[in-house]
Amino acid sequence: MEKFATLEPTKLYPSATTGGRLFPRTQQPKTPATPPLVGRLPSDLHLLILSYLPVPDFPAYARCNHATAGLSRSESVWEARWKALGIEAYKLGSVLDDLETRSRGQAAASRAAAPPTIAVDDDFGDFASVDTFAAAASLDEMGDFVGGGSFGPPTPRLPVPSLSTKPTFRTMFMRAHSLLKPLTSTLASPPHVILTELSSILSSPSLRQESLTLHLVSRFLSPRVQPLRRWDTMYGSLRSAMDRFDANALAGFDSADSRSDEDGMREAAESSWEVWDGEGDWEMGKVWAEKREIFYQQGQWEPLDNFTADGRLNFDAMDEFMNAILSAITEHGSRAVRVFPPASGVLIAFSERVATEVVSDYTTPLLTRARELSNATYLKATAAAFRESWRMVDAIMQAATERPDSKIERTRAEDVVYQMFEINMDEYLDEEVESVKQAFDVTCKNWERQMAGNASVGASSTRFLSSQNPALEKRNVLASFTSVLLLPVTIVPRAVGGVLMTGGNAAVQGIAMLNPQRWGGGNTGAVGNGYSRNLELDHGTGTTLFDGEDEADEKVDEKPAASLSSASSSVSHLDLPSAPASSRSTTSLASGVNTPLNGVNKLELLLSLDISLELIHADHEALKRVETFAGYPGHYGHRVRDTIEELFILMLQALGGRHINVGFRLATEQMTQYKPEEHQETTSVAPLVQFFELVHIGDTIQSMVQVFFDKELAPHIDRTDFLNAVVREKKRFENSLDDSVAAGLNAGTEVLMNQVDHIILTLTQPREYYPPEGAEMELGPTKGCTEAIKCLEMHCKLLKGSTSKEVLEVFYQEVGIRLIAILQKHIKRQIISLNGGFQVIADLNRYHAFISSLKVPAITADFSHLKMLGHVYVVDDAKDLAQIVRDVSRYGGAYRPEVSASLWREVED
Repeated sequence: MEKFATLEPTKLYPSATTGGRLFPRTQQPKTPATPPLVGRLPSDLHLLILSYLPVPDFPAYARCNHATAGLSRSESVWEARWKALGIEAYKLGSVLDDLETRSRGQAAASRAAAPPTIAVDDDFGDFASVDTFAAAASLDEMGDFVGGGSFGPPTPRLPVPSLSTKPTFRTMFMRAHSLLKPLTSTLASPPHVILTELSSILSSPSLRQESLTLHLVSRFLSPRVQPLRRWDTMYGSLRSAMDRFDANALAGFDSADSRSDEDGMREAAESSWEVWDGEGDWEMGKVWAEKREIFYQQGQWEPLDNFTADGRLNFDAMDEFMNAILSAITEHGSRAVRVFPPASGVLIAFSERVATEVVSDYTTPLLTRARELSNATYLKATAAAFRESWRMVDAIMQAATERPDSKIERTRAEDVVYQMFEINMDEYLDEEVESVKQAFDVTCKNWERQMAGNASVGASSTRFLSSQNPALEKRNVLASFTSVLLLPVTIVPRAVGGVLMTGGNAAVQGIAMLNPQRWGGGNTGAVGNGYSRNLELDHGTGTTLFDGEDEADEKVDEKPAASLSSASSSVSHLDLPSAPASSRSTTSLASGVNTPLNGVNKLELLLSLDISLELIHADHEALKRVETFAGYPGHYGHRVRDTIEELFILMLQALGGRHINVGFRLATEQMTQYKPEEHQETTSVAPLVQFFELVHIGDTIQSMVQVFFDKELAPHIDRTDFLNAVVREKKRFENSLDDSVAAGLNAGTEVLMNQVDHIILTLTQPREYYPPEGAEMELGPTKGCTEAIKCLEMHCKLLKGSTSKEVLEVFYQEVGIRLIAILQKHIKRQIISLNGGFQVIADLNRYHAFISSLKVPAITADFSHLKMLGHVYVVDDAKDLAQIVRDVSRYGGAYRPEVSASLWREVED
């Protein structure tokens, strides 16, 4: 215990020795320092008072005491006064230098004109050498600024400070005050006299120098400086003189403009900008813009020329109109940049006026007429008009390059077009959403009518299941679909080579190549339109999506693109406007034998890639139009992004809720009506085969949606934001599809196992496991076992590649569990002899081999135990048999003794 040190006690409460403090004196928390008091007020308050105090009152304030005298010399006070003059910010230092040069010249002239004096040696010493003229001039210039004394205690008057030493804000302000105060003596005169006197005072009078002087004097007589007693009345007189100066500058600018003298225009513009008070519009820039001829030429262009005789859009007329607008912006805007100060923003103001008074007046009747024709025409015309108007941005930026210091950002140029088009945005975005809803509704209702009525029946085999490589087929479809999405979409319709190119043509042509009608290629037995409907599987004649496609994976990315490009080039000169959703869906199911779709032999008709492509195409067209406005700032920027998300959500809801879910639900209901005993075919379960084809189609649709999301939606949203409406709706769509597939697989599993039970029951002979004595036996699986496994293998292979690995494992596990129940029931029905036991073992071994090929460990172990249980049928000794039956651990605990006994029945001779 001696090696442990004793801990010192910790005092948790104050004691008498610490004076009631919780902390030692050295650890007391520091309190913020309070400013010193001047009288009864803190010094900060005195400095605040001084910041609002007029300059003539400073001497009286400084004479109060030594403390106030020190505060009156504070640099913070004089720094604010100096910066209020704006000498450094507006580069007005040349005015002070000019005034100082003139003041020194006048002082030198006064000294030269004074009579000569004789130096007398007297008792006054050096004080006799004071320059009386300089002192008098100094006293006169300081005036009210030092009338009651200097900025400190009452001391002899100080001369104008010399700037040979490092200047302070106080000394710099005193210099400016002493130089500017004499200029205020003429402010009681009329404006023209003030300008004349000002011109005579300057050493180098010019329009530019006069404007700088007026600007400096106006800031000197401002409320933030208050240099004199009557500064406000002086400022009113000065403002009148500045207005007269501005009028003279405007007259000089007009004269220079008529002569195309840009140097004269620039000098007049910069002079006028210097004297502008910043209130309202700058008169010179406004007057210059009003004289541009572009504002008086509206009658030369007719907005309705953008419509053909049959009411279709052709924006060649607006293209010509915008060329004239861009030419005017380039010509006049470039001159505005060269002659006007960059801070005046004349180029932007001129462009805004062109956009508001010329371009907007052109687009308004155009959109009104488009609205009268149809909603689709209005939507296309709105996006096209905005895209045409957007060309102004490049013209503005090109004009801005005329001057390196123009300081015009691209966002300001973009705001010109954005602000002009805001009046159309609310109606356009609302109409875009309503139009898409209507297109989806028409497409889905058309499909529902086809489902309730008649559908076509083809003669070729189903596509995915008949292919040698269904996964490759789907990759071909997705590669082609991706190529279609990447095709450029024409927003502005124009006539090229006499053919009108409208928005969405390329997408329509490319999507036509994805139509499953074309998948058959060279199959002569295929009907020209619609899906193939033969339910028999012909694995020997695998069909491909496009003619001449190779099965090799390395050519997947090359062939579809080539097919699409060739198809697009072959019809690129055709006038194919975007068809409504209802017109394109009728062709794929319109021909062939008319048969009601109410049986269980057409489940693959319940989903349509045609309908899915129509829905995606309609959404893609609308999305591309809305993307034209994706850069909108502020409120409408949020509305545009919300509309983009809403369009995709509406597509998912229509595709999932009104097409995929309905198709899978009907397929599930129809599969439950299948009865194996009514069909002679044993290997193929027709509704389950069709359902697997349906699963392949559903998986392809989901993959297309994923591609569409990755290519078009992902740039507009945060894919990692699980609260985003698009991400949530997409997840809901995927979950709904998985649930539909799972529900269908559950019903399909029931149908499949009923078929297996029917095969085993009908193909197993009565004495299959009880052969006659002396009969030759071929130790191999029975016909019932072989046909049942053939049926199971075929359907399990069909499901591969059409759903996720997790769903596939669940399906396999369910098949294994139900197969065990069927075999147990089948064994209980049989009379098994010792010789027949070997036949049972052969069948169980074959079933075990099949289940092992599925690679699902849970059910593989169960079948291993069942296979071991078959050994009891070849045991001859009753005692050994009883011992085997009582051995619970023999079958891994899967079979209790009573179950093992129930599966074995002794054969009597």
